Amino acid sequence: MKLPFLKGKRGVPEKIFEAPAIGAKDIIAPSSVALTSDHLKLGERLAKSFFIFSYPRYLSTAWFSPVINLDTPMDIGFHIHPIETSQVLKQLRKKVTEVQAEIIEREENGLIRDPALETAYQDLEALRDRLQTAQERMFKFGLYLTAYGNNPKELEDIEITLRSILESRLIYIKPALYQQREGFNCSAPYGLDQLQVYTSMNTDPLSSIFPFVSFDLSSNEGILYGVNQHNNSLILFDRFSLENANSVVFAKAGSGKSYAVKLEILRSLMSGVDTIAVDPENEYQPLAEAIGGSFFNISLASPNHINPFDLPAPRPDEKAEDVLRSNIINLVGLLRIMLGGLTPEEDAICDRALTETYAARDITPETDPSTWQGKIPLMSDFEQVLEGMEGAESLVRRVRKFSKGTFAQFFNQPTNISMEKPFVVFGIRDMEDELRPIAMFIIMRYIWNKVRSELKKRILVVDEAWWIMKTADGASFLYGMAKRARKYWLGVTTITQDVSDFMKSEYGQPIITNSSLQLLMKQSPATIEVVQKTFNLTEEEKYLLLEAEVGEGIFFAGQKHVAIKVVASYTEDQIITTAPEEVLKIRRARGG
Repeated sequence: MKLPFLKGKRGVPEKIFEAPAIGAKDIIAPSSVALTSDHLKLGERLAKSFFIFSYPRYLSTAWFSPVINLDTPMDIGFHIHPIETSQVLKQLRKKVTEVQAEIIEREENGLIRDPALETAYQDLEALRDRLQTAQERMFKFGLYLTAYGNNPKELEDIEITLRSILESRLIYIKPALYQQREGFNCSAPYGLDQLQVYTSMNTDPLSSIFPFVSFDLSSNEGILYGVNQHNNSLILFDRFSLENANSVVFAKAGSGKSYAVKLEILRSLMSGVDTIAVDPENEYQPLAEAIGGSFFNISLASPNHINPFDLPAPRPDEKAEDVLRSNIINLVGLLRIMLGGLTPEEDAICDRALTETYAARDITPETDPSTWQGKIPLMSDFEQVLEGMEGAESLVRRVRKFSKGTFAQFFNQPTNISMEKPFVVFGIRDMEDELRPIAMFIIMRYIWNKVRSELKKRILVVDEAWWIMKTADGASFLYGMAKRARKYWLGVTTITQDVSDFMKSEYGQPIITNSSLQLLMKQSPATIEVVQKTFNLTEEEKYLLLEAEVGEGIFFAGQKHVAIKVVASYTEDQIITTAPEEVLKIRRARGG
């Protein structure tokens, strides 16, 4: 059967059974919208809008940044309306007259001065002057926030967090009760201010509202560390300008940490800062050779020796007995590592034996320290003293390995190296793994003695610091150096790729705390949680470190931190690169 042709008004066919077209609005819009007194329900999500209604007399720069950096989905609306200057000046003139009249009235009635009135008068007059000379303008400012959550409890927690952040700055916030729809529109990108909760502000405090502030680490002195990835400015910084010059570098293998440190060494040397490096993999040897520094290969077969019993020359402000006592305490710590631990009785025996070993060579608090250097004892002298002591039989057997046995070639020799050159590297790649923590301890004791003897601006680089952190005494010594380095114009740079092992030590966190400079580069997923917790990183910073390219990371200097990209010139790159393909290419070019 043929259906009749249906016509509507004016003969236009009616499309009765045709479904309406789905537009962009239908796709974007939530499935439902429910309006309550204190929140909106958009589909399954809840939204709650707030407004800021009170500000203090002073606003600091970037005070809104903590809110922006919250790990919470949020819409924020700034509404800024300029006010005619002539209109504001009329109002200010009237207000100044009222305040001045009140001050005069109080004086005539013999009342004590009111500091609040006088401050208000001074502020009004200063603002009038700046407005009159066009240095400032006045604005009406409204700030609205809409936070999102999955349930009322989550919204409540967000509100508490916002209040704690803002009220600590004397800034007060309220939810837009019974006006949630208007509040939502205010923070949406409509350009509509339906709440109209305004605060009058002049240009100066209004500029502090701008939330997207990137720290600038450019100074007139210091060296170039890299490029600030926030704003492409140069990170020029002098580590010795901070409360301490210590630095920690955490990164996984191949992320460019040694490259960055070598670049810092090269540029520091050019600015007159001496550098000493403890190098477990002999990575710094080409750099030392290229710039005319000293490289000492420390191993059992090496001709380079360091005597563990070396003493520093006391400085004019130090007592000989303090130097001797400190040295003996450190030596007991070294023996604890060498001998695989000491019982309390053995600890006391070693302490007394060390004192007698020095005394046998006429090194006592009473003798002239200038005569000490020619009388330094050796490990074999210590063994002889132990042999004559009661209860030291086990100690003698264990010490003999270092005085007469396999290890005597390194541990029972007088020191035959010097640190006269501006760049000195101690390489321990060829030292047996079981002796590396001991070798690092001895080397660092030797360096520390030299640093204490002569006051000079220096940097000490301890690469793969987890080696020395494996023992409690080694970690304690490294922490002691980091803590006292500032007094001797020394900056200690601690580098490690094994963050978990480093933080397992009780001295891991204190070493970080005593380091004003910190460089974090690419991290592995296995350790990123530890790094995030240790350095209080945001989620964005966490993912930045997981996805960072070689040479990129986060640079902390005191309270400031920026995203950094380490950059080197062609000449610097040729000197410091350790990439195998680049090294091979350079060798072939030189051979050609």
